[in-house]
Amino acid sequence: MKVRVIPVTPFQQNCTLLWCEDSGKGVVIDPGGDMDQIMAVVNEEGIGLEKILVTHGHIDHAGGVAALMAQTGLPVEGPHRDDEFWIEGLPMQSQRFGFAHADRFTPTRWLEDGDRVTFGDQELEVLHCPGHTPGHVVFFHRPTGFAQVGDVLFNGSIGRTDFPKGDYQQLIHSIRDKLFPLGDEVKFVPGHGPMSTFGHERETNPFVSDHRG
Repeated sequence: MKVRVIPVTPFQQNCTLLWCEDSGKGVVIDPGGDMDQIMAVVNEEGIGLEKILVTHGHIDHAGGVAALMAQTGLPVEGPHRDDEFWIEGLPMQSQRFGFAHADRFTPTRWLEDGDRVTFGDQELEVLHCPGHTPGHVVFFHRPTGFAQVGDVLFNGSIGRTDFPKGDYQQLIHSIRDKLFPLGDEVKFVPGHGPMSTFGHERETNPFVSDHRG
């Protein structure tokens, strides 16, 4: 499986392309905006997009989903239904944060903890990881030890919990009890900033490390 990260929107959100090397089929995760930039990379890599995946309903992650659906006719999978209120509020979010107008959308498939998402010959495991938002999901590719974690966990930090229906204790539980058990060697792309590994965060992240005070 190949991975390419495309920072988009004024928030430099890590839109992520995953594709199967054998089939050339792939998915785009969190197309928050800058559709021309995303599609240029898709064409450059020769990816046959099969699906749009969404980790959660915040504007910088989901703001371009409706436009990409309209442009390509691709199905959308994710997030968990508990983020429906965020998706319904995308037009208001776009105004509030100064983004281009974003339309609401209805996912083709709401995702639940334990679901599987497929593309080409690849399979991603779905983990429902609430805290940053109530319906946040993480996508995990077990064969390569790779995860796209959205805004749950960052290199040296964690997601904000001061948005509506955010929950700090839920977020800590999601990280320590759902993500870290996947293995220290797991590499992850966060919603913003550089990649890291779960092991590095367990050792050094001041919010969730094994050595925190």
